Parts: sequence; structure tokens; C-alpha cells
Amino acid sequence: MPNRGWTPEELDEQLVEALPARETLLVGVNVTNVIALNLALAVNAASIGTAATALAGQQVTTLQH
Repeated sequence: MPNRGWTPEELDEQLVEALPARETLLVGVNVTNVIALNLALAVNAASIGTAATALAGQQVTTLQH
């Protein structure tokens, strides 16, 4: 959506509110531990002229209290 700009009349119709104090915003903060694990293994032993390929899966765990 292109930005067409605002006319003075449209700006006059907008409402503005001050944000609460920063201390007020910190009430009810959730602290979350995120554990991510990526594992991949590729072995190319005793093979001349070949390539080894590994695919990796990802496991993400979130613990929230």
C-alpha cells in the first residue's frame, strides 16, 4: 500500500495519547526461557571423490511461568 500522505484535515481527526510511565509498562512482564537445539552429522570416511550431506532438524522448547 503506497504512502499517499496525510491532508491537514485528516491529521486534525487523529487522536493522540501519551504513553504511561516506563515503570507502569513493566507490570506483568513474562520472562521466558527458550532452548533451541540443532544437530547434524555427516561422515565421509575412506571414500575418495564422494560427498557427505547432512540434514539438520531443529527442536525449540519454551518454558513459561
